[in-house]
Amino acid sequence: MLFVEYPKCGTCRKAKKWLDDNGIEYIDRHIVEQNPTADELKKWHEMSGYPIKRFVNTSGRLYKELKLKDKLPEMTNEEVYKLLASDGMLVKRPVIVEQDFVLTGFKEDEWQERLLG
Repeated sequence: MLFVEYPKCGTCRKAKKWLDDNGIEYIDRHIVEQNPTADELKKWHEMSGYPIKRFVNTSGRLYKELKLKDKLPEMTNEEVYKLLASDGMLVKRPVIVEQDFVLTGFKEDEWQERLLG
């Protein structure tokens, strides 16, 4: 399982602690040092079944600076993948990628159900 995170993010630290406390093994990936590619984001989006906005860090500084609230609704998915691939800080985190599913953000109930059954 791949765990994509930004180590300084409080939500990511909380999610990582939850994974560790539940004995779930993962491969850790720093979202800024190894930003997801547009192809990865496309694959993850398609696997997730989520709306594309669920992959966008809407609370980040860069989101506000780029005025993405107004631009996103007009963008194609391909344009969003390229934009997110340009800077890891635009991607909603953490991201869990397993063979048959993807989770974005840390919602403990959702993770509990998906990862622990």
